Amino acid sequence: MREAKDKHFLKKPIYEGGPQAMKQFVAKNLKYPKAALENKVEGVVVVRYSIDKTGKVIKTKVKTGLGYGCDEEAERVVRLLRFTVPKNRKLKVVFHKTIHIRFSLPKKNTGKVEMQVSFVSSTKPSTDESNRSYSYSIDLDNQNSN
Repeated sequence: MREAKDKHFLKKPIYEGGPQAMKQFVAKNLKYPKAALENKVEGVVVVRYSIDKTGKVIKTKVKTGLGYGCDEEAERVVRLLRFTVPKNRKLKVVFHKTIHIRFSLPKKNTGKVEMQVSFVSSTKPSTDESNRSYSYSIDLDNQNSN
C-alpha cells in the first residue's frame, strides 16, 4: 500500500512551543530603549529575518521602524530566537520570516497599596475582659516610579 504524499515539499522551521511561546520569549527579552521612553515612542517594528539550516537567525532587516533605539532592540531580540528545522530532503534551505514587535509604553503606576494585618491569639482563655486587645497596622506606600 502506498503512503500518502506529504503536501509540503519543504517543511518550515518551528519555534519550540509555538507562536505563544515565541511571544512570551520576545516579551521577556525585550528591553524598552531609554531614548524611546524619554520621547514617549510607541508603535510596531516589522523585522524580516532569515533562518539557516540549523535554526539560527542569521540575518535581520527592519522593514518598518520607529527609531530611538527600538529598531536595534527588535533586531537584537529576533537574533536570540532559535528554531527547530525539520530535515528537508537533504537540502540546505534558508527560510525567511517576518515578525511584528510592538513597543508599548509601560502603564503608569497608580500607587501601590500595601496592607499588613497582624494579630496574636492564645490558647489560654482569658477571664479578664479588660485585657483583651486587637491590633493592626496599615502601611500605605504611594510611590511613583518614573
